[in-house]
Amino acid sequence: MGDFAFIIHPIELDDVFRKLKFMRNWPVPVSEAVVKALPPFRVSDITGVRSAHAETLGHFVSCPLTSKQMVTMPEDKVIKKIIKAGKVAEKLGAKIVGLGAMTSVVGDAGITVAKHLNIAVTSGNSYTVATALQGTKKAAQMMGIDIQQAEVLVVGATGSIGSVCARILARDVRFLTLLARDKHKLDHLAARLLKENGLAVKVSSDVKRCVQSADIIIAVTGSAEAVIDVKDLKPGAVVCDVARPRDVSKRASELRDDILVIEGGVVEVPGDVDFGFNFGFPPKTSYACMAETMILALEGKFESFTLGRELSVAQVDEISRLADKHGFKLAGFRSFERALTEEQITLIRRNAKRNEGKILSSG
Repeated sequence: MGDFAFIIHPIELDDVFRKLKFMRNWPVPVSEAVVKALPPFRVSDITGVRSAHAETLGHFVSCPLTSKQMVTMPEDKVIKKIIKAGKVAEKLGAKIVGLGAMTSVVGDAGITVAKHLNIAVTSGNSYTVATALQGTKKAAQMMGIDIQQAEVLVVGATGSIGSVCARILARDVRFLTLLARDKHKLDHLAARLLKENGLAVKVSSDVKRCVQSADIIIAVTGSAEAVIDVKDLKPGAVVCDVARPRDVSKRASELRDDILVIEGGVVEVPGDVDFGFNFGFPPKTSYACMAETMILALEGKFESFTLGRELSVAQVDEISRLADKHGFKLAGFRSFERALTEEQITLIRRNAKRNEGKILSSG
């Protein structure tokens, strides 16, 4: 019996095939139908999560739907399946359950799920934002970008996550552009940043032009399709794509070897943690959304912490403080659901310098 549970799901059918190899040769529609029919189930126990102040146990619970199914199926059916996964967590004795990947995006981002469960629910978005910004700053440093001199762009700046990112970034950067469709909301946010931090920011709705000049991009739109054309990115640009669905197409890694696209930070979990399940990360590391659930369990804060689409700077600051208290820290980066090595980043930086040189010589 653990204090917490975390709901995971297969990102794509290949993730299912790794576990159920015999399905690999089946027709795709058949595989999708089988996945859709599977009930939620306990995947593994999580042990060894221990800080200087407390320790906790947990479980992974699967909600068997791929990302594509969560987007294309009727919303009410997807939410019902997430709730069933939450009920499995309840039966396992969890006092708080975290929503992983698309389960934290569907519908009203956890509010309806929480209403149907007798335990606390968190989407993990507060710590996801915190580590995304930490990761972006560290990635920029590794790419040789001075954040104080960099052109920083927030795409989707007027949304709940975007505005929080902009307000936190405004503490540390000098050149910030806010990009969104609604001019009135942009102007309102710009005025708020000027009042809070004394920073005068640019506002725009021209994605192509802004992307072409940006050194660092935080992408957090609610668009159903990719909004950033990777061909427009300057060599050496760092893009942190927090959006789900993505703002940067997965094809970016095929089209460009001179830009760094990250989704946020990989988090080192304190203690001798054993997840009992390989989700593609180095040992003892996790996604930030998973870590938020563990942090709250260690703190004994069994309350719904991050729900819905409204985030606050106070929430991000609070979960960052609790993460520091319990020894959680940034351990690396992930890109398109896979851990990214320092060697890969070094290669991207080298390619960027090569291509910058070509642009300069041709200009």
